[in-house]
Amino acid sequence: MENETVPSYFYFTLLKGYDNIRILYFLLTIIAYFFIIVFNVSIILIVLKDKSLHEPMYILMSCLLLNSLYGSSALLPRLSVDLLSTTHAISHPACFTQIFVIYSYAVSEYTVLTVMAYDRYVAICEPLQYHNIMTQRRISVLILSAFSWSIFCVSLVIHFSISLPLCGNQIHRLYCSNWSVVRLSCVSTLSNDIVGFFVTVTSVFLPAGFILFTYMRILLVCRKSTAEFRGKALQTCLPHIVNFVTYSIVSFSDIALSRYEPGQIINAIVLIISLEFIVIPPLLNPLIYGLKLPDIRRKIVSMMISLKVALSS
Repeated sequence: MENETVPSYFYFTLLKGYDNIRILYFLLTIIAYFFIIVFNVSIILIVLKDKSLHEPMYILMSCLLLNSLYGSSALLPRLSVDLLSTTHAISHPACFTQIFVIYSYAVSEYTVLTVMAYDRYVAICEPLQYHNIMTQRRISVLILSAFSWSIFCVSLVIHFSISLPLCGNQIHRLYCSNWSVVRLSCVSTLSNDIVGFFVTVTSVFLPAGFILFTYMRILLVCRKSTAEFRGKALQTCLPHIVNFVTYSIVSFSDIALSRYEPGQIINAIVLIISLEFIVIPPLLNPLIYGLKLPDIRRKIVSMMISLKVALSS
C-alpha cells in the first residue's frame, strides 16, 4: 500500500482544460442558481401565504421544492468559486459535508416523491376516506420519516467511507461523490459496497417500485371512471409523473457514471451528467407545478399582475 493516508485535500480534475471558457461557465452557473432560487422560493411563498393551499398535495410539493434548494446549494455556489479558481481543491471535511448534503438531497427527492405518490393514490383510489387518512398528523409523520430516512442512509454511507485509508486525492467529478472517494481506497471496500447496495435498493429501487405500483392502481381506477374524473386525476398526477420520470433518468445516469473509471468517458459527457443531476430537477420542478396545477398557476398570474401594477404606479 503506497502512501496510505487520509488526505487533507481533494482535487477536482474534471475542471482542467476549461480555462478559456470558465468565465462563461461561471456566468451560466450563477444564472442557473439565481433562477432556481427565484422559481422555488416563489412557489413555496405562494403556498405558505395562501391558506387555501395548505393541503397535503401542496405541502408535499413545497417540501420537494425546499429539497431542491437544499441540494442545488450544496454544489452551485461552490462550483462558481471553483470555476474562478486555479487549484480546484476541497478540504477533507468539506468534501464529506458536500457528500452528505448532495446524497441526502438525492435520497430525499425519492422519499418525498414516494409520499406524494401515496397522497395521490389515496386521493384517487380512496376519495371518501382521504381526509380521514391524510390528516395533518400523518402528513407530518410522513414528511419527517422521508427526511429522517435520507439522513440515516447517508450517515451510514459516510460512516463507512470517511475513515478509509486512501492512496490518492484526485476526484474526476465536479463535486465530491462517495464512490469517487471510495475508489481511492488502499484497502478492500467490500463493506462499503454492501452498504451502498443496501442504500440504493431501499432508497431508490423500492421507492421507485412503490411509485409505479401506486400509478398502476390509479390507472385501473381511472379506466373504470368517467372522462371528467380521469381528466381531474391526470391534472393532479401529471406533474408528479413528469418529475418522477425526469429525476429517475438523471439519477440513474449519475449512478451509472459513478461506475466508470476516470478516462473511460469523455469529459464533456461527465460534465453534463454531473450537472444535470443537481440542476435539471430544481429548475424543472417549480416550472412543472407552476404551469400544470391550476391553483398554483392562478396565484402566479395574480402575483405577476399585482407586481406589474405596483411597478407601474
